[in-house]
Amino acid sequence: MSNVRDYLKEREKRLGVSQPVNYKDKIKSHKLTILYRAALVIVLIAAVAVFLVVQWKNKVFSESVVVSSTPVTIVQGAMVENLGGNILLYSKDGASCIDAKGNALWNQTFEMQEPMLSVCNNVAAIGDYNGRTVYVVSSTGQLGTVNTNLPIRKICVSQNGVVAAVLDDAEVTRILLYNGNENTDTSIVDIKATMDKSGYPMSLSLSPNGKLLAISYLHVNSGEMKSSVAFFNFGEVGKNESDNYVSGYDYPDTVIPYVQFMNNSAAFAVSDDRIVFFEGGEKPANKATALLNEEVQGIYYNEDYVGLVFHNQTGESAYRLDVYNTAGTKIHSQLFDMEYTDIIFSRDQVIIYNDMDCKICNMSGVDKFTGTFEKPSSLLVPTFSNYKYVSVTSNSVDVIELK
Repeated sequence: MSNVRDYLKEREKRLGVSQPVNYKDKIKSHKLTILYRAALVIVLIAAVAVFLVVQWKNKVFSESVVVSSTPVTIVQGAMVENLGGNILLYSKDGASCIDAKGNALWNQTFEMQEPMLSVCNNVAAIGDYNGRTVYVVSSTGQLGTVNTNLPIRKICVSQNGVVAAVLDDAEVTRILLYNGNENTDTSIVDIKATMDKSGYPMSLSLSPNGKLLAISYLHVNSGEMKSSVAFFNFGEVGKNESDNYVSGYDYPDTVIPYVQFMNNSAAFAVSDDRIVFFEGGEKPANKATALLNEEVQGIYYNEDYVGLVFHNQTGESAYRLDVYNTAGTKIHSQLFDMEYTDIIFSRDQVIIYNDMDCKICNMSGVDKFTGTFEKPSSLLVPTFSNYKYVSVTSNSVDVIELK
């Protein structure tokens, strides 16, 4: 029988008869081939994308060109601030807002002797030092007015319109919170501070969502000095704590004149000898501390970075900018010589400028642009594009493009 099978196989070979085909194996092999080819295409696309991103991050521009200009009238003496990508102008006589194309959005008149401003993204609070009124505005218009019965010393605002105000009340300093989205003279929170207990509030900051309040106190007793940073929570967690106090830290023999929330769960404080980082959206905890042995010349921040400016001691340049992330890690140092009026963090870029000069670098240390403006600029506003900026001059709003 085996001889018959061998004979038939030999005959099939001579006649060119093929063996039965396993179609399942061929389909499986075909699918694997398609999968491997698709994976190869994805890897190639990703590699090209990474290459283009790296090339773009390291691209250097040689000039800035005004691509559009809109005439505007800016009152002499008015201060100019970025309000969520729009432009806020305020003075002793009132405030107004224009968009990046120079179109008027709203106008508010008032009379103040010494205007104070607090901005959180697209919401601002404008109050009069030693006055009794705070105007709360956004890029769309006025949100509300807060009236106090005591002189105002400090103010801050959250993105949702909560206003915190330090008021002078003889032997007691009061920190009151208001709903700035309405016209009100009634506080929603009242915190009392005395020199013999908590100390004097040197600085305060609200988280953007208005749930957390940070206060830096200075306490002096029998010649001994200490600073404290206290956190209050006005959400569900804080309701279970006495006076909404949820955490706090003492720092002997130092003054902390500056405390600031970066986002809803990250804050920092700067003293004469350290910068301290806090983390937590309910009970902020001390995340990291960096000791400083040089005098801080300027403090700049956004939701991701904190920058401290020092006089550069090495002689290579006039200034040094040290940049920290929210974890308290120093990630970049930038040397520069220009006399600056502002420093902006925009995505991974650092923008240093004055009225005529501008320097833009990234966190990798690449100097992307160093040059001058065509017209003196009082405010530079980043746009969604990494190479276009809005510049406010004394009589126009210009769009600048790097080339």
